[in-house]
Amino acid sequence: MSILALMLTIFSVMQGDAFRVDYPHVNGLNWVEIEWRERSVPLLQVDDRWVTIIGVDLDLRPGDHPARVSFRYSDGRMEAREETVRVNDRSFPETRLTVAPRFVELSPEDLERANRESRRLGAIFRTITQEIYWRKEFEVPIPEAEGSNFGHRRVFNEKPRNPHSGTDISAKMGTPIAATNRGRVAVTGDFFFNGNTVIIDHGLGIYSVYLHLSRIVVEEGEIVEKGQVLGLVGATGRVTGPHLHWGFRVQNARIDPFSLTRLSN
Repeated sequence: MSILALMLTIFSVMQGDAFRVDYPHVNGLNWVEIEWRERSVPLLQVDDRWVTIIGVDLDLRPGDHPARVSFRYSDGRMEAREETVRVNDRSFPETRLTVAPRFVELSPEDLERANRESRRLGAIFRTITQEIYWRKEFEVPIPEAEGSNFGHRRVFNEKPRNPHSGTDISAKMGTPIAATNRGRVAVTGDFFFNGNTVIIDHGLGIYSVYLHLSRIVVEEGEIVEKGQVLGLVGATGRVTGPHLHWGFRVQNARIDPFSLTRLSN
């Protein structure tokens, strides 16, 4: 059987959401890859399906975008098909915040530090690990908590800044924060804007982000299981009070974390 016999797909998704791509396994198929936004993302075989998760950045323009999927068989045969990702418009409101002036008008030293940290994180988020660490569904890191303000256009001390790339979860200082899914700890540390930070690599370019912690209890390189405590809620970095900033980068696209929890594995 050829994969090309399947009907062409239109993936319909909102700005800032993730979506699942999967194809059935057929005899002889041993490699699948999708090209999306100038990135090559592998699909891995899970039981009788080839699976990956793709992210649509919150600023990607609405409309139809092409995605090319390639298939390789054990006899050397190659096939490819063009799919369509239909990105639907999403309205993001504006949020005005007041923070310490040093987080808006940066000193030369703070600016150099923030730029250095941004370059480090950018290199990590562009890395696509060629395996799946996660297990089944992604979960909210503070049980039954609700988040807000993903994608909000932020104005700090009357100065516009980048849109909010995660969701803020209200919680008391010291509340335990659990890993949203299984993965490898890619980053821990104290960052200028982010405060105490943990980033987990879940594989295939999927990274979960936890910011402003008061305490970190995991180490870089450690494999953590879903539900394992990573640290405690705090108010470090650029904040107005204790909370957890929880976010995702999926192939470096800024994703609403709740869109990951809505996907079935």
